[in-house]
Amino acid sequence: MTPLLQYFKKFSPLSKEAEKAIIEISNIETIKKNKDLQPIGHTCKTIYFIKQGVARIYYFKDGIDITERFFFENSIIARVESLFTGKPSRKAIQILEDAEIIAINANQLFKLYDSYPEIERLFRKIFESAYVETVNRIEGIQFHSAEERYNALLNEAPNVLMRVPLKHVASYLGITQVSLSRIRGHH
Repeated sequence: MTPLLQYFKKFSPLSKEAEKAIIEISNIETIKKNKDLQPIGHTCKTIYFIKQGVARIYYFKDGIDITERFFFENSIIARVESLFTGKPSRKAIQILEDAEIIAINANQLFKLYDSYPEIERLFRKIFESAYVETVNRIEGIQFHSAEERYNALLNEAPNVLMRVPLKHVASYLGITQVSLSRIRGHH
């Protein structure tokens, strides 16, 4: 659980009691490569932290598998549109290499908010940061070329191409694998 607690420290300090309360509602899970952590149509009730491994959020459009985002070590994943509305998500979370994740029970977490304002503050900051990342991602699509977005991805995860199938990188960038090869040729 140490990496999770270190991740929390980046956002907001927690007392030992608050740390213990979160650990009690968290489980460590190992997930095999290519397994869905959450399938499409599932209502999200869990917040995941990636301790080891890579995940992606994906969906189908006109029968085509499209990657929305990749997540690497030390990041939090939740389908917030499902978590906060209680509606099934139209997207899925898939693990792209054998992974170790920490699963936090969201309903129990939200119940801790009243007793531990510091936990509420921590997750407010985590969700704020996730929201900013989402807006940046949308603006990336609006204002940047595929090549610029490819460079940004490499910046975030230099070894992404060794860890993630190229077809997923191409769909994330909104281009074909042929165009991706062309961009890679420039590097």
